[in-house]
Amino acid sequence: MSPRQVFQTLCRMCDDHCALNVYLEEGRVVDIDGYQGHPWNRGRLCSKGRAAVDLVYHPDRLWKPLKRTASGWQEIPLEQALDEIAERLRAIQQRYGERAVGVWKGEAVGFAQQEDLARRFIHAIGSPNYFSNDSLCFNGRWIGYSTVHGAWSVPDYEHARLVVLWGANPPHAHPNMTQMIMRARRRGARLVVLDPRLSAVARQADVHAPLAPGTDGALAWGLIQALLERGAYDRELVEGYSVGFPQLRAYAAAFTPQRVERETGVPAATLSRIAAAMAEASPAVVNYVGNGLEHHENGINNIRAVACLDALLGALDRKGGNRLAEGFPSNRLTLYRERPLTALSPIGAERFPVLYGMRRECHTMTAMDTILSGRPYPLKAMLLTAANPAMTNPNTEKVTRALGALELFVVRDLFLTETARLAHYVLPAASFLERSELHVHAMFQVVTLSRKLLSFPGVQDEYRFWHDLAHRLGAGAYFPWKDEEELTRWLLEPSGLSLERLAEHPEGWPYQPIRYEKWREQPLATPTGKVEFASRYLKDLGYPEIPEYRPPAYRSAPDPEYPFVLVTGARKLLFYHSRYQNIERFARAGRNPEMEMHPDDAARLGLADGEPVRVSSRVGTIQLPVTVTASNEILPGTVQITHGYRQANVNLLTPDDVFDPISGFPLLKALQVKVARADSAAAPG
Repeated sequence: MSPRQVFQTLCRMCDDHCALNVYLEEGRVVDIDGYQGHPWNRGRLCSKGRAAVDLVYHPDRLWKPLKRTASGWQEIPLEQALDEIAERLRAIQQRYGERAVGVWKGEAVGFAQQEDLARRFIHAIGSPNYFSNDSLCFNGRWIGYSTVHGAWSVPDYEHARLVVLWGANPPHAHPNMTQMIMRARRRGARLVVLDPRLSAVARQADVHAPLAPGTDGALAWGLIQALLERGAYDRELVEGYSVGFPQLRAYAAAFTPQRVERETGVPAATLSRIAAAMAEASPAVVNYVGNGLEHHENGINNIRAVACLDALLGALDRKGGNRLAEGFPSNRLTLYRERPLTALSPIGAERFPVLYGMRRECHTMTAMDTILSGRPYPLKAMLLTAANPAMTNPNTEKVTRALGALELFVVRDLFLTETARLAHYVLPAASFLERSELHVHAMFQVVTLSRKLLSFPGVQDEYRFWHDLAHRLGAGAYFPWKDEEELTRWLLEPSGLSLERLAEHPEGWPYQPIRYEKWREQPLATPTGKVEFASRYLKDLGYPEIPEYRPPAYRSAPDPEYPFVLVTGARKLLFYHSRYQNIERFARAGRNPEMEMHPDDAARLGLADGEPVRVSSRVGTIQLPVTVTASNEILPGTVQITHGYRQANVNLLTPDDVFDPISGFPLLKALQVKVARADSAAAPG
């Protein structure tokens, strides 16, 4: 028997990129644990990371290409599958035009090279239509912060004196972030959590303010006004390095503690307490926004208001605040300079110009309408890699109808997901242990190379797939590298760092010393080069120049037929969106969906814990058991359902026609619904 070998690499079971020790015997992974040398996880590893062994060798994993036929799925050779896909793509582009093809990147294969390879491919074959999971996750926060600061910032927890979490629950989403927060608390930092639910992190907080869903902007404006009244703002940064402060001050004046309490449900005394803590800790204040804010019809301006707080407090790019990370110098894979293709009307770009203008992201919900209607032009083919929109995009019924209407739908994944079952071809994708790539941890400004430790016949990594298809379609000049290693060498060229040297440092290579207050010596990446409390860019597009607060619809125009407010998507530690429910070691933890409800609401409806209920919106209905929480765990009138469950897909309820007007993000966290006992013929009002 060959001796056990250990190799270091990075985990991709979520997007945290934790450093791993992977143990192999006779070429097979037998164990995984955390690698202590990397600054991000310091040897810690969550259950998902350890379950990568189960993922790689799962009995349901796809190993051969599948082709849909009249008699069902047929296994075919990989080369045949690629030849047939390329032939059908050529025919579609000849018949309908080059832009009739789109690609869709999912989170299950990661970001960085995987994302940029998909972007490169679609432009290489002449279409601007790149879609991804980011058009309903993360891009909203990126846009909100970037329109104020010019960039997404990273929290400097290690030096913070106050941490304020807005709609975030790190213990279930980012465990390493939780450890940083707890270390800061042991050094004396205070923790404030703003969330309608008593989440895992809220239980640890000095202050938990359960505000009404979608009212974060009102609370942020109330804090801005309280700080202005105290004179507790950074005059140097505001007066010398910002624009729009007079408009900010004038608008904030209306947000008295009394108004904020009416809007949010947060008592005036709690608002005052949080503002005082901010003033005392400034500038070492971290405001961290989770995706709880971006899934509202007022999400971007709510996020912008929080970003304004950072600058007001002087916490922008200061020690203990939110630092502007510096990127790793690498060659650029995307073709937006060489082949912008904007004249080809990228789908959703006219409707949501900020999403496309700032992120070059087409709008996935608009794509569903385009497929079904043929307007503004035909969208007939989609190449999707490791996404599951049939579970994760809003209005599941329309998603499945649209994807099923494509003339060619190709999915690459590790498993035959709900989305893959709609495809014409399904190709096996490589797990993260079967490929190598660069990873940048912006919080520490280190770059790390993950290692390819396994290979299986017929399973391509992401680069090889796009390379082989591009060469079949006459776009091979854009994919000249023979393999991932050659590609990585090219990416590294501007850094001066060799692949060999990087491979010798599993702890990560520091590419840039961490610096603070960079705004003193270089312009911010905003149009003015300064903090923009007021955005001329947004104003010119017809949006408010300052982040005006608009109450969510359930408060401004409540529908009596749907008296409850549904929040979707609270994270479960063992799962990642719709992933990992097929891993047996997680079965005992519970793979069943539930609807969380306040005990007063349950008593009013005569519901007992565990009883099946029907939840209905104007889009659809699902059935699942109710979990009656403790009275302090969720706000009365609010219910919560986690997404990703096949037995009760909450996206059968969510609408795909209510958006934040700036980002195009769908309404997922303040949806009006009604609840009834499952055996009841009539839903209560």
